[in-house]
Amino acid sequence: MILELRNRLVRLLPEGRRLPDEVWERRHSAIVRLALTTAVALVLLAWVWGFGQPVAAGVFLLVAAPLAFAVPARVPRAGRAAATTVSLMAGSAALVHLWGGVTEAHFAFFVMIGVVSLYQDWVPFGIAVVVVALHHGVVGTLFPHEVFGHSGEHDPWLWAAIHAGFVLAASLAHLSAWRLNEDQVVSDRLTGLANRTLLDEVLERSLHGDEPVSLLLLDLDDFKDVNDTRGHAAGDELLLAFAERLRGCVRPGDVVARTAGDEFAVVVTGDVQSARAVGERILRSLSLPVSLDGGPVTVHGSIGVAGPDDERTAGALLRNADLAMHLAKAQGKNRLVVYADGMAATARRRAELQQDLQVAVEGEQLAVHYQPTVRLSDGRTTGFEALVRWHHPLHGLVSPAEFIPLAEESGAITAIGRWVLHEAVAQGAAWSRETGEPLRMAVNLSPRQMADTDVTAEVRAALEASGFPAEQLTLEVTEGVLVRDVDRVVEQLEELRSFGVRVAIDDFGTGFSGLSYLRRLPADIIKIDRSFISDLPAGRSAATLIASIVELARTLGLDVVAEGVETDEQREVLRAMECGSAQGYFFSRPEPAGRAGARLGLAAGTTPVG
Repeated sequence: MILELRNRLVRLLPEGRRLPDEVWERRHSAIVRLALTTAVALVLLAWVWGFGQPVAAGVFLLVAAPLAFAVPARVPRAGRAAATTVSLMAGSAALVHLWGGVTEAHFAFFVMIGVVSLYQDWVPFGIAVVVVALHHGVVGTLFPHEVFGHSGEHDPWLWAAIHAGFVLAASLAHLSAWRLNEDQVVSDRLTGLANRTLLDEVLERSLHGDEPVSLLLLDLDDFKDVNDTRGHAAGDELLLAFAERLRGCVRPGDVVARTAGDEFAVVVTGDVQSARAVGERILRSLSLPVSLDGGPVTVHGSIGVAGPDDERTAGALLRNADLAMHLAKAQGKNRLVVYADGMAATARRRAELQQDLQVAVEGEQLAVHYQPTVRLSDGRTTGFEALVRWHHPLHGLVSPAEFIPLAEESGAITAIGRWVLHEAVAQGAAWSRETGEPLRMAVNLSPRQMADTDVTAEVRAALEASGFPAEQLTLEVTEGVLVRDVDRVVEQLEELRSFGVRVAIDDFGTGFSGLSYLRRLPADIIKIDRSFISDLPAGRSAATLIASIVELARTLGLDVVAEGVETDEQREVLRAMECGSAQGYFFSRPEPAGRAGARLGLAAGTTPVG
């Protein structure tokens, strides 16, 4: 019952920072030395004022004895702070008695209150108030002339209440100063959320509590583009709006922090499932655009969730949530991933691959494979799509789904994309000369390439070096190009089309709405995403959608290519819909130039010159 009342009282009190261990130990050592100095000074004062040896010894024991519990490291912090507080309060009471209860002697209590406030803990404050009240009330009743400097004509308990009130007021003044200072030290200056310092302390305190605790780490996707295209003022405005949304998504008791520029954290009191629910609310809130001065903008986020592991440390929890968050980004962003065993090994592999990518081109580890595009009306191969493959010297063949996102993140995609473009147009020129037919070649352009390089100049240089006609080259782009400067992207694509290059919208039907694509991007070809083709022939909704896309393309004068055709039934349905061309494993997997050329009737597959 007493313990329950105590816990309720503690929950009602405002809670401040828990000092880091090294800071607390330094302060505690200084306070212990002060208490010992006080004991020695009081002994000397007792001798100077004519008190006998027994009184001096009694004073020393009264002040120094509690310090026996303040020194051992095995005693909890609260117990050690309580011991030094009792010592300092006993020293103040001894000074009052030795000085005959004069008013000035009572100032020692207020000085010691300032000292014990350095612990930034309610325990010393509570002990100080209780000691003053009991000392002035009990001892003041028995020996009023030694406590109050008079013969007891005043109610000692009234004086005890007055002195305890002043001590409490001094305590609250110190507490207010402490909390106001904390607001400056542990709050993020822009958003007012907790900062990394406070996050670490909250995690350490929560992990040692009785309730489960989980952590979400959230990083805004492509936030840098907002700063680059709209300025840092707009970026700050977006961060403020997002911080407010975070506050609205969490529950009472959860702690929201900003840990870096566009990275946030939420400490959730509860298990991983509770944290997942909070994270899903956050993702839903991000789907709504934010109104900025330059117009609305929608920025998504990647979230990693982790619960405490066997280590039960703030560092381990942050590390696991960070691993999950980066995996969410690697899987396509705008999603939530919960940490699981094995992710650390995955992260190490990603880091190794990302580093190895820098030398993959120079080390001749990359190869271009070619997948044919087939005209459905007669089954004739009209061209190829160039696809990069990585043969790692240690890991073997690395999936493009694994290394292309890494190349995007690191910027290696620009060099890889430039190399693939030159290889592909050179191979296309060689095959066209050998067959005597104008074979088309499709090459993918990444968003990073279009943002970081002069794509038009690179394409011109590759065409001039190979002699490949611009009219036979198709450049494929996805929705990712719209994340950055849309006007610049459209200008680049229009310039490429002006000298004959065709533009294809890849993975049409996913991400942004298809009509939004066609409205913003200049295009000649629509490539229907494989996710729709996989539902054929049984999927009625997929068939209806594909038929609508084919009809829309015909109306706009665009060609259509269906991706991911794997069965003869799918081919027949698409041909009946009058879909122009198709790609997929039914016709051929992506193959090296030698085998791909053999399908054209070239015995060894012509090798490009240069």
